[in-house]
Parts: sequence; C-alpha cells; structure tokens
Amino acid sequence: MIVRIMGEGQVRLAESHLADLDKLDDELLEEMESGDGPGFRRTLHALLQEVRTLGTPLPDDALEPSDLILPSPEATLEEVRDLLSDEGLIPG
Repeated sequence: MIVRIMGEGQVRLAESHLADLDKLDDELLEEMESGDGPGFRRTLHALLQEVRTLGTPLPDDALEPSDLILPSPEATLEEVRDLLSDEGLIPG
C-alpha cells in the first residue's frame, strides 16, 4: 500500500504492518479525545516514524495514488481531528 505523509512524500508499506500502526492510531485517538496535547504530539511522531522506518520511500517524481494519508509532524490536534474517521487515521 502507498502511504502519504503530508509535506514529506510517499512510502510503500506492506499491509502486514497495519496491525502495529493501528495500536499507535488507537493511542492517538484516545489522546485526542481526552485533549492530551503532549501525548498526542508524542504518539503522532511515533506513528510517523514507524511508517518511515517500515516503509520504503518512493522517488520524489513518483505520483502513485495514496491508500492512506497521514498528517505532517507539525499538524495540530485540531487539524488531525479534521482528518479522522470513526476508526482513526488508519482504517481497520
């Protein structure tokens, strides 16, 4: 699957990694619901770092349709809240 991190680019990520990412996504959702700004920031950075670590970056000139779009590391709690579905950032 192709994952876009807003402002950074795209990575190819095996779907087998989604279960691990979903745990971080659940934490992020809980922190957003409770208004835990520092926890939200820490978990968002951990989620993005995990995607960067597990994924393979696509060349800058590659324009693949993204299966998943994640916010930039600088995104605010409110901006991420606008991106969320009922399942969080990562469906499943």
